[in-house]
Amino acid sequence: MLSKNHLQALIRLVEDPDEIVYSHVHDKLLDYGKDAIPFLEISWEEEDWGLLFQSRIETIIHEIQFSEACRELKQWRESEDKDLLKGAIAVAKYQYPGLNEDAIYADIEKIKQDVWLEINQKNTALEKVRILNKIFFGIHHFKGNSKNFLSPLNSFINTVLETRKGNPLSLCLIYSIIAQKMGMPIYGVNLPNHFVLAYLDENKIHHQMGNSNSHGVLFYINPFSKGSLFDENEVKEFLNSLNLAHKREYFEPCSNTQIINRMLTNLIAAFQEVGNAEKVNELIILRDILDA
Repeated sequence: MLSKNHLQALIRLVEDPDEIVYSHVHDKLLDYGKDAIPFLEISWEEEDWGLLFQSRIETIIHEIQFSEACRELKQWRESEDKDLLKGAIAVAKYQYPGLNEDAIYADIEKIKQDVWLEINQKNTALEKVRILNKIFFGIHHFKGNSKNFLSPLNSFINTVLETRKGNPLSLCLIYSIIAQKMGMPIYGVNLPNHFVLAYLDENKIHHQMGNSNSHGVLFYINPFSKGSLFDENEVKEFLNSLNLAHKREYFEPCSNTQIINRMLTNLIAAFQEVGNAEKVNELIILRDILDA
């Protein structure tokens, strides 16, 4: 491992006009990884070595942070459980590398605790969802951001938690994480042009009532519409309105990998909308990591 003095000496060479020297310094600093960032930031703030120096420092910091974002997402992809909250945090750290993870976990835990205080195992599935809706939308004021639907802020879990506004996927993600922590079988359904949740029929209630249900879902939930409930027929009507076939995947829960993949797809569309080609290209690289 390189020493602190060696690192500081490398940083001083960042402004060298010789491209060969700079290329060597650049690669060495990238090898240092995230450990180099505090020193790079201090130099950027305190050293008056001109615009070239500052521009190169900014470039190196960003490259290190992006490399770290790629590493974390690859690590998540290869993890056994593919924890949904960890996946969402990994995506958010692309835009906010210094975000406070503990604050995110604390906020989720507070919402869960508020639900736990009002819910009990004797409640029916419908009663549990009504309680969760009351806490999630009524007490914690989550809502769909219909005014700025395409804003990238709607897809980063930290900003959604801060503003209490999100798109269908981010609201579903947070809602389902809390529900699952409460033992409620609520999972994401990857609909075209939309994202909703399914409450699984774990106790075979439909079968006991003689109802026909081939997808194992008790009912569906739309957090973007304050937790409104709907059934399989409404999913079919939605698909008919888009002239799409009734594929099984549109009625049943998707994987956590698919959820994070769609989150990245939403972000790609959001940054395309504002014309940020650099972020679009980087987000495509991140999405490709999940597809590898």
